[in-house]
Amino acid sequence: MKSKYTNPKVIAEIGCNHKGEIAIAKQLLKVASESGVEVAKFQKRNNIELLTEEQYNAPHPNPINSYGDTYGAHREFLEFNLNQHKELKVYAESLGLIYSTSVWDSTSAKQITSLNPELIKVPSACNNHFEMLKILRDEFQGEVHISFGMTTKKEEEEIVSLFEETNQAKRLVLYSCTSGYPVPFEDVCMLEIVRIKENFIDRVKAIGFSGHHLGIAVDIAAYTLGATWVERHFTLDRTWKGTDHSASLEPTGLRKLARDLKVTHKALTFKQTDILAIEKVQRAKLKFRKKK
Repeated sequence: MKSKYTNPKVIAEIGCNHKGEIAIAKQLLKVASESGVEVAKFQKRNNIELLTEEQYNAPHPNPINSYGDTYGAHREFLEFNLNQHKELKVYAESLGLIYSTSVWDSTSAKQITSLNPELIKVPSACNNHFEMLKILRDEFQGEVHISFGMTTKKEEEEIVSLFEETNQAKRLVLYSCTSGYPVPFEDVCMLEIVRIKENFIDRVKAIGFSGHHLGIAVDIAAYTLGATWVERHFTLDRTWKGTDHSASLEPTGLRKLARDLKVTHKALTFKQTDILAIEKVQRAKLKFRKKK
C-alpha cells in the first residue's frame, strides 16, 4: 500500500519580527534557509487604507511593544515598501527559499501581485475582505493561502465559493487557525484540521495549519491529521519588543520543527513485505520457536 502523505512544507512567518530593519529581515531569511524550511513570509499593509483615522491616531494598545507614538506610527515604522519587498524576494530566492507575503488590503494585494510570488497569504483578519480576495482571484496566478482563524463556517463557505465562481478554488490552501498570541493548547482545536479537510479537500488544493502555540509537538500532530502546510511565526529572539515574538519559534525550534516533520513523513509508510530486511536477523534470533 502507498502512503497518502505528501511531503510537509514549512512556512517561517517572519511577519514584522524584523523590527523595521532590512538587515534583520535578511538575517532572518538566512537563518530560515539554514533551518530547512521551504517558505519565508513577511506582511504588507497600506495602513492609511487599512485603519480608520481613529485607529491610526490612537495609542498602541500595549505601549511596551510600540515603535511609535500612535498605532499608525507604530505600523508605519514596521512597514517595508515595495522596493524593499523586491529586494527581500531576490535575497530569499538566492538562498533557495520561496518568498511570500501576507496582504492585508487591496493596495497591498496589487503591489505584491506585481512581484509574481509563488504564493500569497491572506491572514484570518482579512479573509472577509472580498474586494481584496477578488484581486487575488482575478489578477494573481499563484497559490492563495487563507487562514480560517476567527471565521464562521458560513464565512468559510463564502470564501471558497468566491473562488469557485471563476473556477479558481483549486489554487486555494486553507489553514486551520486559532487567532491568539500565544494560544493555550486547549484552544488550538486540532480536530478543526479534520473538519476543514472533510468539507473542502475535494474543492481546494490543500489544507494547512497556522499555529500560535508554544513548542512543536502540536505541529507534528497537525501534519498527521492532514495539514500539508505548517506555518509558524519565527524570530531570532522571543524577548524582542513586539506582539508576535512571544508566539514565535527561535532558530533552534524552527530547525527542529523542519527536521521532525521530515522524519515523520519518512516514517508514515506501510510495510512493503511482511518481514522487513531489518527484521530478518532479529526474527532468526528472537522469534519464538517451539522446542522439539
